[in-house]
Amino acid sequence: MKKLVLASNNTGKLREFQALLAPLGWEVVPQVELGVPEADEPHCTFVENALTKARHASAHTGLPALADDSGVCVNALQGAPGVYSARFAGEPKSDERNNALLIEKLAGETDRRAHYVCVLAFVRNAEDPQPIIAEGEWHGTIIDTPRGAGGFGYDPYFYLPDMEQTAAELAGPLKNTLSHRGAACRQLLARLQLET
Repeated sequence: MKKLVLASNNTGKLREFQALLAPLGWEVVPQVELGVPEADEPHCTFVENALTKARHASAHTGLPALADDSGVCVNALQGAPGVYSARFAGEPKSDERNNALLIEKLAGETDRRAHYVCVLAFVRNAEDPQPIIAEGEWHGTIIDTPRGAGGFGYDPYFYLPDMEQTAAELAGPLKNTLSHRGAACRQLLARLQLET
């Protein structure tokens, strides 16, 4: 197994990436196990934040690194919470408070369209001049009442009209196939396969 560091401490993301990358022979190790502090995310775009986090993790470990910057963009909120999805309600991070704030801000809004965005940045080393960037989107709507016990983040409120379920109600393998992260990961895997 080839080892790479995941520039995230999110256990939900770790499980998803381990499941998606293991078939290609990659062992995904979370940065916290290697003593890597969380990187700052000062940018207003997903791609810049993902690349910053990947370079940071690789510089601290000497390993190839994978970073994900993702969030939900809500049409009625001009794309918010966007890159601030994890900290929408401030520090400390809290899915419960983030979701409550999102529903509060959408009170009275008829346009509930939203989409998840995932940008992955893979660097072979901290100075990699040609990082692999992959991006995926997943479209749905925001509902007021949470449904489902799976997933994390905004998943219980992210409703998929075609499936008649929220992201939190989907079985893990189906979610990995349909999700923004799944779409971005397929792009990434296709690129990584060319390098092996």
